[in-house]
Amino acid sequence: RITYSGALVASAARLGCCESFVIGSRPIRGGVSTPRSHLGKEPNKPRVSAFQRRDFYQSSSALKMSDEVEAAKKAAADYEASDKDGAGPPTVFDKILSGEWESKKVHDDDKCYAFRDVNPQAPVHVLVIPKKRDGLVKLSTAREDQSALLGHMLYVAGRIGKKECPKGFRIVINDGEQGSQAVYHLHIHVLGGRQMQWPPG
Repeated sequence: RITYSGALVASAARLGCCESFVIGSRPIRGGVSTPRSHLGKEPNKPRVSAFQRRDFYQSSSALKMSDEVEAAKKAAADYEASDKDGAGPPTVFDKILSGEWESKKVHDDDKCYAFRDVNPQAPVHVLVIPKKRDGLVKLSTAREDQSALLGHMLYVAGRIGKKECPKGFRIVINDGEQGSQAVYHLHIHVLGGRQMQWPPG
């Protein structure tokens, strides 16, 4: 059972982000107990300020933070335990690139592939990855001869951001355990569609 703060529940209900929450054993909307027979009805949604949206995203992000950190720690341990050739262990991106796993394609060329994140952290969340990993598991391990590929990937990320997030977007590259990198195949996050906060987590 997960218990949310009243402020988070109220904000989420006003934002219409979830159909219902459960605190204890009773479904609620916006902190007010709701009979189960009314769960299928849409509540009236008052206008929500930018500050209320910010508080909701910050609160919900905090709930996910521990999971992200644990995933990064495990990925780092798996990478360190793999063959010492710098290639790293196989990742989920290998399955996506081979077609074994489906993905929602956003961009595809001979150098890189972009697709929508299955666990989006913003209304727009796209990942840009190199088609050939070739030891490019982290930005910090990139070789000089891979600089053109890195520039191309960043260019592609910028074009995606410009097209899908006309009011602005954020580019993120996680590196290593303390950078919360969960997949050891270099990837660029393109995030947008909402107001980003500073500093990041």
